[in-house]
Amino acid sequence: MATTPLPTTAKSPAPPPRSVLRDTSFLRLWAGTTASGLATWALPFVLGLAVLHRDLGAAGLGLVLAARTVGFLAAVAVGGVLADRHSRRAAVLWSALAAAAAAPLLAAGLGRSVVLMTAAAALAGAGQGACRPAFQALVAETVDPGRRQQANAAMTMAVRGCTLAGPALTALLAAFLDVRTLLLGIALLWLVAALVPGKGKGKGKGKGNAAAPDPADGPPAPRAGFRAEFLEGIREARRHPWFLAGLSALAAVIALGYSATSVALPLISRDRYGTEWVLAAAVTAYTVGALAGALVMARLRPRSQGWAAFAGLAAYGFAPLSLMLPVHPLVVVAAYAVAGIGIELFNVPWFTATQREVDPGKLARVSSLDFLVSYGLAPVGLALIAPAVEAFGVTAVLAVCAAACFLVPAAAALVPTARHFARTAPAARD
Repeated sequence: MATTPLPTTAKSPAPPPRSVLRDTSFLRLWAGTTASGLATWALPFVLGLAVLHRDLGAAGLGLVLAARTVGFLAAVAVGGVLADRHSRRAAVLWSALAAAAAAPLLAAGLGRSVVLMTAAAALAGAGQGACRPAFQALVAETVDPGRRQQANAAMTMAVRGCTLAGPALTALLAAFLDVRTLLLGIALLWLVAALVPGKGKGKGKGKGNAAAPDPADGPPAPRAGFRAEFLEGIREARRHPWFLAGLSALAAVIALGYSATSVALPLISRDRYGTEWVLAAAVTAYTVGALAGALVMARLRPRSQGWAAFAGLAAYGFAPLSLMLPVHPLVVVAAYAVAGIGIELFNVPWFTATQREVDPGKLARVSSLDFLVSYGLAPVGLALIAPAVEAFGVTAVLAVCAAACFLVPAAAALVPTARHFARTAPAARD
């Protein structure tokens, strides 16, 4: 009598990872980041309304915005060290509370004291700068490695959405509320950013989150000074050639490409096309393109993610290239959309690789270097591009900047470890 063979137990496939959008901890972090982004983008617009209402002069506006930038740049490095030294959640809390406290001070100084407004703007910038690296490190603590690219895509979509919604929402509210009330609304947004995010899950914690030392081990070693800890972050960044290459390429695109197009686009929209429509449409297309790029990168996993990212970064060169040539205005708009897509094809894997490859205890400090370059070189580039346009002409400046946008990322892609944004190939890591 034949026996029926026992059924073999087939190995069931692993279930797909749960969507990061169903993770409550991440959604709280995302909500806090979104609130901080809305507050950040709304503040210059509200201060512009103050100029229109004659509560603030044009010179005063320039001084206040400059103070905010200086505060940001001074605090972003400090925030990176503090977020690695202490709890990242605490760094977000106190920096966002500082930004929230600045808004009522701005309201109090409005129409009364430019000095008070300048000091308050510096405090607002410091709060904004200090929370950036902490938010970036909290993503690594909150989300497991397999879902971080999706999480970073959601984060950058929030940032890009704020660039569209922030000014539009502010303009809508301005029809019903005065400038002081809008400034208090910005304070409420910063309170959301301070209080809504939760604690990380314990992955990738900094020094301040380490377990308490055993008394039997003797007294703890004295903590290194602030400067020494910041230099530790620089040394950690230097361990990753792909990071230095990416930072150099990003610096070139921001200081040359972004600055040149910021100066040239309004001029060309007025002089060549005779309408402000091109300016508004191109800026909107860039943001919409960036949203689309982030959406793509939520699912796309290129095999050579570093090379793909550098190709996306180089795509920004199409923006200055389109401004050089006497093309139809829709070509300019399309070029800006491509540039927006490309910048997020770079940003999302760049953030994800930094969270994966960098020593978790130094992640906030390394991230602060990224933000120093991203935010610090833009005003420097703007200050240099305008005189260059006057001296050499807008076409020559755009040609040099477009070439730099194409060539510098291409050169960065040739650096060892740049292909995969990793010190070892994926197969070796597996």
